[in-house]
Amino acid sequence: MVTTARAMVCLTLWFSVCQVRGFHIPPKMNKTIQELMNHYDVSAKLIFSGKPIFSKEALNGKMETKRVFLGGVLEAYEKIIGQMLKELPTPSPQTVTAAPSNNADTRLQGGEDVRVQLSYILKKVQELRKHHYQEQDMFLQRLQALKHIKMDDLIIQNKALFELPFLYAEASSLPDSMKMQMRRRRRRRQARRVKTSQRA
Repeated sequence: MVTTARAMVCLTLWFSVCQVRGFHIPPKMNKTIQELMNHYDVSAKLIFSGKPIFSKEALNGKMETKRVFLGGVLEAYEKIIGQMLKELPTPSPQTVTAAPSNNADTRLQGGEDVRVQLSYILKKVQELRKHHYQEQDMFLQRLQALKHIKMDDLIIQNKALFELPFLYAEASSLPDSMKMQMRRRRRRRQARRVKTSQRA
């Protein structure tokens, strides 16, 4: 109970910070996550060990990098929550046909509550990923496909050599293109400031 209480306090503080920073977390989702953590009752020392599953360093980078990283994080959450749903106990035929005892009925009801809560969290993650991170998902799939290239295949090696000039030119020109975009954005901001000051 003590470890659970500590975990709940830390989790509540974390969500408070998220809300202050302007994160869009529905109150129901907040409450559901807290109830799930209370149900699983993992030691607070293990959860808040200072070694997060998902590094927050990527969130300090550029917007494009941040979006790609968060797309991958949402995909990982789908798999994690899906695995948690698979690990939930399923009601046996005896439980369905025979009249269960009070204890068995309570355990079954608790398991069903957890299933509903996990399904709700999974749905929220899937909706966010579907509506805002489809482009990032496609990019991640293409990035993962690069890992499966047959490096020792002679045909693949020669095709790669043939495609290298174009891709090398694209890669070498990208930093300059990004700098140009940043300059254009700065000019637009400056122009807006000038217009605003003139109107005032």
